Amino acid sequence: MKILFVITGLGVGGAEAVVVNLADELSNRGHQVCIAYLAGDAIIVPKNKFVSLVSLKLEGFFSLAAVFIRLRRLIISYRPDVVHSHMLHANLVSRIARLSVKIPRLICTAHSNFEGGAVRMLAYRLTNPLGDVFTNVSQHAVCAFEKRHAVPKGKMIPVLNGIDSRKFYPDAERRQIYRNKFGFGEKQILIAVGRLYESKDYPNLINAFLDVREKNANTKLIIVGDGPLRETLNNMVVGLGLADHVEFLGVRHDIPDLLRAADVFVLSSAWEGFALVVGEAMATEKVVVATDCGGVREVLGDDGFLVPTSDVFALSRGVHRALSLEHTQATRLGIAARKRIIQNNSIESAIERWLDIYGVKDV
Repeated sequence: MKILFVITGLGVGGAEAVVVNLADELSNRGHQVCIAYLAGDAIIVPKNKFVSLVSLKLEGFFSLAAVFIRLRRLIISYRPDVVHSHMLHANLVSRIARLSVKIPRLICTAHSNFEGGAVRMLAYRLTNPLGDVFTNVSQHAVCAFEKRHAVPKGKMIPVLNGIDSRKFYPDAERRQIYRNKFGFGEKQILIAVGRLYESKDYPNLINAFLDVREKNANTKLIIVGDGPLRETLNNMVVGLGLADHVEFLGVRHDIPDLLRAADVFVLSSAWEGFALVVGEAMATEKVVVATDCGGVREVLGDDGFLVPTSDVFALSRGVHRALSLEHTQATRLGIAARKRIIQNNSIESAIERWLDIYGVKDV
C-alpha cells in the first residue's frame, strides 16, 4: 500500500512525533510511505530510510497557490492509495486539493480539542464532505469539535495515539547516567515537556513550582522545548527568584532519558488533544501530575494525579502529593501507569486501527 501523509510541519511537537512514528512503523511493515510537510524545517524526521520527505514550501498566504500545485503534482506522480492529512492547514489543503486531483481515500486528523476560532471551524465544516474519514485524538476532542460545529455530530471518530513502549521504558542505569550528567544529585526533579506556547500554560506551572519550593527546597524543575514564549517565561523565572531552580533545556532529542532521570512529570496545559507526552512519561513509569484538559483523563485514568486547569494551587498540591509518595508507592503507581499504556495505547494497536480506517489489509 502507498500512503501519503500531509502535515502542516515537522517541527517539535506531539502531532509531528505521532506522524513520524506512524510512518516508521508502516514502512517497517512493508508499506510505501511519503511525508509531505507544508512549512518550516524538518526537525522531527523518520528513522526508517525508506520513508521519503517532501517539502511543499509554504511561505505565507501568497504561496498557497504554489503549494496546491506542488501537492497536486506529488499526488499524481506518487499515486497513493491513501492520503492521510494532519492538523488544520494540511487538512484543509488536502481537502481542497481533492477537487482537482483523484485521491482514492482521504483521511483527515485533528490533534487537539482547539484548532482555532469560528472561521477555522467553519472552514472545517464546509470542507468536511471532501474527506472520507475525519478523526481526532480523543473522545473529548471529538465532542469539542462537535460542540463548535466544526463537524456534524457522529461524523468524527476518536483514534487514540500510539505510544512506543519499546522506546519509552524504565531503565535504572540510564536514569543514573543522566542524573549524573546534569548534576541532579539527590534533588527531586520535576520535568515538563512541550513547546513554549500559550496552550501549555507554563506560567501556571512556574507559579505552582514557586509554591512547591517554599515547602520543599530540594526540588528542581526542568522544561524541555522551545517557542515564542521562551524570553517571557525566562524573565518570569528570574523575577520570581527561581533562576537557580528552573532550567530551560530547549529542543532535545533524548526525551526518553530525560524522563527516566526525573522523578515527577508535570503537564500544566490549558488545552490539549491527547497529550502524547503524558503517555510517554507513563510508559517510563513516571509519576504524572496533569491538568484535566482534552483527552488527558482518557490517557491517565487513575494512574496519576489529575488537577483542574489554570489553578496554581491545585497544581502545586498535586505536585506535593506526588513528591510525598514513599518509594514503594511511587514505584507501584509507575508500574500501573506503564501497564495502562501498553494495554490501551500501544503503537501496535494504533497501527491496526489506522489500517482498518485506511480500508486496506496489512501486508
